[in-house]
Amino acid sequence: MRQSIHAVTSPIEARVVIPGSKSITNRALLLAALADGVSELCDMLISDDTLAFVNALRQLGISIQVDAEKHSCIVAGGQGSFPKKNATIWCADAGTVLRFLLAACSIAPGTYEFDGSEQLRQRPIAALLRTLCSQGATIQPEYAEKMPFTLLGSEGLLGGEIEVDDSETSQFLSGLLMAAPFAKTPVVLKTKNLGMHSYVSMTCTMMADFGVLVRRMHHGSYRVLSPQRYMARDYRIEPDLSTASYFFAAAAVTGGTVTIQAIDRRNSLQGDIKFLSTLEKMGCDVIEKADGLTVKGPAVLQGVSVDMRDFSDTFMTLAAIAAFAETPTIITNIGHTRLQESNRITVMRKNLENLHIKVEEGDDWIKVYPSIPVAGVVDSHHDHRVAMACSLIGLRVPGIEIDDAECVAKTCPEFFTMWESLNKRIN
Repeated sequence: MRQSIHAVTSPIEARVVIPGSKSITNRALLLAALADGVSELCDMLISDDTLAFVNALRQLGISIQVDAEKHSCIVAGGQGSFPKKNATIWCADAGTVLRFLLAACSIAPGTYEFDGSEQLRQRPIAALLRTLCSQGATIQPEYAEKMPFTLLGSEGLLGGEIEVDDSETSQFLSGLLMAAPFAKTPVVLKTKNLGMHSYVSMTCTMMADFGVLVRRMHHGSYRVLSPQRYMARDYRIEPDLSTASYFFAAAAVTGGTVTIQAIDRRNSLQGDIKFLSTLEKMGCDVIEKADGLTVKGPAVLQGVSVDMRDFSDTFMTLAAIAAFAETPTIITNIGHTRLQESNRITVMRKNLENLHIKVEEGDDWIKVYPSIPVAGVVDSHHDHRVAMACSLIGLRVPGIEIDDAECVAKTCPEFFTMWESLNKRIN
C-alpha cells in the first residue's frame, strides 16, 4: 500500500489520543502470564506486535481474554510456568516475542519450536541462545544462530553469575531478568554494555510492580534473588511515547500545538520521554498539565547535537524534521539501530537524500543539514518507524508518498487515520 501525505498550510492545533506503549504492553503480558492469580491490563496497545505476543502465550496454554474496543485484557497467570510443555511459537515480526519468550520457556522442561517472519529471522539472537545453553537449555540444531529452531527447556535456569552481551539489543537482558526469579540459585546479570538501559529500567520497575525485586548494582549488574513469585495485579499502561514523538514533532515542524493525554514526565517508564528535552533544545515549549502533555512549536527550529542511544526509537523522528531547522543536526550513538527492523541509519539517509535533503552518515551517527526537500516516494523497507517518521516531511512538502505503508500496523495500526485527522484540526 502506498500512502499519500497531505501537506498543511498553517500551524497544526490538535489533541491526539495516543495508544498504549508496545514495550510496556508486552512486558506486562509476560509478567501477568507468569504470575499467581488473574491480572487485568488496561490501556494496552492492540497492534500486530502485541497480538503476536497474546497468540504466542495462548499457544503456551495461558488463558487471555482481549477486549479490543476497551484496549484491555484479562490474563490468568500460570504460576511460574506455562501449562503446555510442547508448543510452536510464531513470533511474526516481534523481537520481544522471540527474546522474552525464549528466556521464559527456559525456566521449566518443555519442547518449544520458534519461528517468525523473514525480517525477524535476520535480527540478532545468537548471543541469547549461547547464554541460555550455558544455563542448561538445549537448542536444536545445536549451533543455530537464527530461526527456525527448537528450544528444549531444563529444570530451570542454573543461576549464578551470567555475563550478557546486550550491545545489539537490551531485550536480551530484559528477557533474562524476567526469567531470573525462577532460577535454581540467585542470579547476577552482568552486562557488557552500560548504555541503552532505559528499557532495562522499565523491566526492573515493572517486575517490582508485579512483586519481584531486582537489586541494581554498580557497573551495570543486576541481582535477582530466587525463588520469587510474580503476583497478579491490575495494571494501567502508559501512552506509547515513540508513537507520540511523531505528533509532538508535527507541532515542532509546523509551529503548531499538539496535546496528548496526561503522562507524568518525571516518572514515565519510557526512555523516549527524553525526546521532549530534545524538542525543547530545538526551541519548542513543553507544557505539562493534569489534562494533557503539550508541545508548542517555535517560529524557527534550531538544529541540535544529541546522543540518542537511550531513546533511539525517536532518532528517525528527529532526522525527519532536522532539514527544516536553521542549523545542522547531528545524532550520535545509534549504531545498534542498524540491527533493527531495517538498517535504520542507512535507510533514513537514502530516503532523505531521495527527497533532496543533505545527509551524512557514519557507523553510529547521522548528520542532517538545512535543506529544501522535494516531493518523492519514501521506501519504508517494511519498517514502521521509517514510515511514520518520514510522514513528518509530508506535512511541509506536498507530494510525499510512503511505500509499504501498512507496516505501521506493527505498533500503530491507526497511524495514518490519526495523521490525516491533523489536517482537519487546523484552526
